[in-house]
Amino acid sequence: MTSRERVLNAISHIAPDKVPVDLSSTPSSGISAIAYSNLISHIGRSDLPVLIYDVVQQLAQPDMAILDRFGSDVLDIGRTFNENTSDWYSIKMTNGAKALYPVWYHPVSQSDGSFLTFDDDGKRVLSKMPVGATFFDQTYFPYVDGYPDNFNDLDAEMNRIMWARHAHSPWDHVGDSDFWSKLREKTLQLRKTTDKALLVVCGCNLFEWGTFLRRMDNFLMDLLCDQTNVEKLLDELLKRHLATLEKVCQAVGDVVDIIRFGDDLGMTQGPFMSPDTYRQLFKPRHKILCDYVKTHSRMHTFIHSCGSISLLMPDLIEAGIEIFNPVQTNSYGMDPAFLKKEFGKNCTFWGGGVETVGTLNEGPPGKIRDQVLERMEIFSAGGGFVFNTVHNILPDVPPENIIAMFDAVKEFNSR
Repeated sequence: MTSRERVLNAISHIAPDKVPVDLSSTPSSGISAIAYSNLISHIGRSDLPVLIYDVVQQLAQPDMAILDRFGSDVLDIGRTFNENTSDWYSIKMTNGAKALYPVWYHPVSQSDGSFLTFDDDGKRVLSKMPVGATFFDQTYFPYVDGYPDNFNDLDAEMNRIMWARHAHSPWDHVGDSDFWSKLREKTLQLRKTTDKALLVVCGCNLFEWGTFLRRMDNFLMDLLCDQTNVEKLLDELLKRHLATLEKVCQAVGDVVDIIRFGDDLGMTQGPFMSPDTYRQLFKPRHKILCDYVKTHSRMHTFIHSCGSISLLMPDLIEAGIEIFNPVQTNSYGMDPAFLKKEFGKNCTFWGGGVETVGTLNEGPPGKIRDQVLERMEIFSAGGGFVFNTVHNILPDVPPENIIAMFDAVKEFNSR
């Protein structure tokens, strides 16, 4: 099978020739720039650049040579942007290694060693990477003191949130006058030159945007105490998401295989809300988004949601979600065997292949091998599985452990 056939068969629950693999097709299935720098140095490929394409999470965009070496079957179409050396400039990461930032991103170093990003006025702080940290934290929450009387300023305020202001490719170019035609042109060319499955990251967050705007503590209380304003906000977000989906579907809906939404709905001990609250506030709107994609494109629907979400999965599946990531198996109710038994016939698990924290970062390689083989045995039966770690490969993961993980995948797929 080609990589694309392998991924599509897995999603359709037709057992592929081998388990498909993802490395970095999404900003929740990727690799820290520090870990990537260590990896390419370890394997003798320090000639390759370390492109930090997701500046908030400080994630690398792996070179095609690395993706091929480790058997990745999926590509993010965003990698077709920022292809020239003039699109990047050199920086030093917090570990002292060299890397490249997009030319539009200029965090400001502080005297204490932290980094800040500012609004256009140069005064309002939008995000911060503290000393010793390896990613940026949001610091600006426009509705922290209450909902506005109207949402006339919502677009401007959303653009001050770091996830939108400092978006990864291709969305860092969405303001270009020819963006949508370029997106189609570049995606068509990519499809001609690779047999890998193609994925577009398209956000469409609902719960998360509430937390970005109101701050987590406030928005969680709002779900119970101020549902009127919550619904008003969600409807405003839905209008904007549908407008974006219309353009995405027109531009690449017939070319791309998978569309990735995001909405972190879980903590380690359970969902952020009861199933009843999810059904009332979010399920109808998730269904509208999924229905639009299914009506106007051939793309499969993928949601990234951290944490314990097994209580919400039946409703998410009913809403139209086909693929779940990162499959946080160290959370309550997220045991691999349980998930496969309860939901394996109705969805695809994209992740859960090895614990990023406690196994992949600590090892030893033998433990990593055993867990990868066990997880692949459980999740891959009858299709419905794409191998990936539980969320991104973190900065402290040794290169030897990354290699041990992919060696175990290759071993399983060679059986």
